Amino acid sequence: MHKALVACRAGVGSSLMLKIKTEQVIKENGFPIQVEHSSLDAVSGFDGDLLITLADVAKELESQNLKQTIIGINNIVDKIEIENKLSEFLNR
Repeated sequence: MHKALVACRAGVGSSLMLKIKTEQVIKENGFPIQVEHSSLDAVSGFDGDLLITLADVAKELESQNLKQTIIGINNIVDKIEIENKLSEFLNR
């Protein structure tokens, strides 16, 4: 089971919507991913293997050399984009 953190700068609006859509995709596809939700402040203490965030935030996080795989989502309500990126992660 993979552990993912859905996060944005404040951890309120956009990441909460992204978490809801991500959970829908996970359930619909039976993906072995457990999702948590927070602001970017929680990233440093997160011990899972996947960070899911907005595309612009993902670019910032990639420069920090984190141990987690970072997925940047362009459209937080596009379940097809989320499904494709999660599938790519799982098939690595």
